[in-house]
This record gives sequence, C-alpha cells and structure tokens, in this order.
Amino acid sequence: MDKQSRFFDEMFDSAGAARQPYARYNEWFQTEDIRHLRRKSEEAEAFFRRIGITFNVYGQQEADERLIPFDVVPRIISAREWSRLEEGIAQRVRAINAFLHDIYHRQEILRAGRVPVELIARNEAFLPQMIGVNPPGGVYTHIVGTDLVRTGDNEFYVLEDNARTPSGVSYMLENRETMLQMFPELFTRLKVRPVSSYPQNLRRSLSDCAPPAFNGDKPEVAVLTPGIHNSAYFEHAFLADQMGAELVESHDLKIMDGRVCMRTTRGYTPIDVLYRRIDDDYLDPLNFNPNSLLGVPGIMDVYRAGGITLANAPGTGIADDKALYSYMPDIVEFYTGEKSILQNVPTWRCSEADSLKYVLDHLSELVVKEVHGSGGYGMLVGPAASKRELARFEKKLRARPSNYIAQPTLALSTVPIMTKRGLAPRHVDLRPFVLVSPNKVQITPGGLTRVALKEGSLVVNSSQGGGTKDTWVLGD
Repeated sequence: MDKQSRFFDEMFDSAGAARQPYARYNEWFQTEDIRHLRRKSEEAEAFFRRIGITFNVYGQQEADERLIPFDVVPRIISAREWSRLEEGIAQRVRAINAFLHDIYHRQEILRAGRVPVELIARNEAFLPQMIGVNPPGGVYTHIVGTDLVRTGDNEFYVLEDNARTPSGVSYMLENRETMLQMFPELFTRLKVRPVSSYPQNLRRSLSDCAPPAFNGDKPEVAVLTPGIHNSAYFEHAFLADQMGAELVESHDLKIMDGRVCMRTTRGYTPIDVLYRRIDDDYLDPLNFNPNSLLGVPGIMDVYRAGGITLANAPGTGIADDKALYSYMPDIVEFYTGEKSILQNVPTWRCSEADSLKYVLDHLSELVVKEVHGSGGYGMLVGPAASKRELARFEKKLRARPSNYIAQPTLALSTVPIMTKRGLAPRHVDLRPFVLVSPNKVQITPGGLTRVALKEGSLVVNSSQGGGTKDTWVLGD
C-alpha cells in the first residue's frame, strides 16, 4: 500500500476492491483505455477554457486569472450516505436561521449562557443595524454552503458553515455538464441524481421570499456583483443568466419612491429580491463603510422598511464565524431540541488562555485558522509547515490570540484522481448547496467536491492549487 493508505479511500477498500457506491463505475473503468481517459481530461480543460470558467487569484501585483483544474474521476456517494447527510445539513441550517433570528431579537441563547455574550458583542460580523429587523419570510440564509470532510465509512464532520455568500455552485453545474458530454454512457449505466435544476430552484426559492412591498405576479430578481475584477465574477454572471435574472452593479441602481430600482432599456424598474454577492461592509456607504463604491447608498433603509429582500440577509456572517463554530452543537440542540446529527471537528478557541497554551505547545500538529478567514488564506497546516513558518505564525498567534481557532489535523478521506500513471489518491472535501425559503430547505444532491491535486496536501482550495470533481449521488 502507498503512504496514503492510512486514510479512508472512498473508492477502494484496504484489499483493493471497489466499495459498493463505486462498484459499477469501477467495472466500466477497468474496460477503458487509460490513454483515452487522459485525452478526455485534456478535452475537459479545453472546454473549461473555451467557455471561460476561471477565477482570479489575489495577493499578487496583478490579479492572475486561472482555470480551476478539473478531474474526470467522479466522487460517488450512495443514496444511504446522502440521506444521512441531507438530514444533518437540514437540521443545521434550520438551527442557524433560528439562531440568527434570536441573536438579533430576544437573544435567549445568551441569557441561557449557552453562547458567551462577548463572542457576539465583540464580533465584527454582528450588525447592530439588524437588531429587531424581520427579514421577509423569516429567512436569513437563503443560500448556504456547508463544508464537509470525511474520515471513515460513516464518519462525516462539518468543517465550516458558509452563511454569507457561499461560492462554487457554478463549478458544480459546469462539472456535471462536462461529464455528461464526455461520458454519457455512464449516466445511463448508473442512476446519478441530477443537479441541473439548481438555477430554477434558486430563482423559485428567492421569489418565495419576496418583500412586503411586492404586489405583482412575478417578483423581479437581480444579482448584485462587485464587477468583473471579483474572483467569483464568472459565477455571478453564470447564475444571473441561468436564472433569467439581471446582473447589476451599484451604478445600475438607484433608490426611487422607497424602492431599489435598476436601470433598463425601459427606464428604472423596482427590484423585489437582490441576490447580493458583496460583503456587508460594502453594501451601503450610508450605513456601513462610507468609502464603499460597490454598494447602494440607503439600501439598508429600504430593506428595513420592507421594500426589498436581500439574500443573504445582512449580518448572517455571525453564524459562520469560526470562533462561534465550536458552539454549533449547543446551538443545534438549543433551537431544535435534538442532538446534532453531523459532528463538529474538535476546536480550540485561542482566545481562552488554556486553549492558547495547548495550541502553542502543539502548533506543529494542528491546523490554525483565522476566525474570519476564507479561501485557505491566513491558515497554518502545522504538519506541513517549516520551522520558520511555525515561528512566524507563533508570533501572530501570541499577538492576536482571539483572531484564531485551532483544530486537529484530520485524516481526510481520499478519492482517486487521473494522473499520467493512472489512478492516485488525493484528499477531498465537499460543499453541498442549500436553498432556504419560508417553508422549505432544499439540498442539491451532490455539491462541489474540491480536491488537493498535490500528493499529500490537505489544502483543497482552488486559490491554493486545488481542483474540483463532479459529485454523483446515486438514486435508490
């Protein structure tokens, strides 16, 4: 066995036999010419390049536009496994929405002592402007991306919740479209549940959250983007097009008669639901960052008055703050009366003296993350860090301990990728996408599987060199 054999391989068991979800796929794979499959990989890259599926990498002198590498070996999840995940994700999302309503209203969870007051009061993601505001339909997180990792046969953990503006769903959809074009015979051989209805479901879900000011037949939905230089601009344009919604920037919008209106060839038209892909701080220069050129002055006042629905609601970032993450099992139990179905990863809060001491003493063994970080930036993977990197990170940790949490280095599961020498295991995570409307939580069967293409790497983020796979959920 290779050096990754201590990790759970989702396709093959320890004897080298295909696990049940992969059995029929493996039968097909064994009859295929490896050279033919490698050519298919090259075709996929050409397809992605042709239609412009790219993302921008920040932190360099000029933003570097790159293709996200795509691997042609799918990740396959059985109906039984998915049913359990679906149940756990829905439970967690409902608890998050209940928590957000509570934290901006009666704050009963704080009164009960289940979450420390200072964790909310001192948190930059908490928006006082949302206190007492009731979002249309009672929905705060219209779109959620829940990051999951696997360590064993029935062992799934929630790595983090993405309740602000989760990205990646366009890659899930394009990955599936690519696989359907390249391997149509596999989709007739295996009962793979479709994901193509996501844009229509998104439109319907957003429309179900129309604001009190709406009085027509069909709510006007638009997508607000920061513009072409944003790393996820491809996705903003893709989703607007797929939903049949307008893609707008701040200069396309103005407030008229208590409504947010967009410029069209027929003049200005009121927007009912705005799927905004910009952060809270830049949303409204009158209420938040006065220097923002990306937002709409006064949009928060229209929102509070019931003139528009903002998805996701402002202030949802408090729910996916990594310092709050360790309290999620308590949050789930407090609002649902049930034990959390999906497990959390054990977490040390570096703001606490005992935890900080433990983390400093075991820095080389742990993964340390910024509480507001994303995209794999600002984190330390202890086992892969040099002595110099550990020393540098220790200084940052001592200077601002409350800015960090730490977790054990999990033995993430692997799924094979196609290499020049054949199949080779690589670590993966999974981001299923959830749509929330007033009476429904809808989870797309699959999601975005991100894969660490570098052998032994645990960092799957595309900004850090990771790639993606199509995720197949099998029917019953």
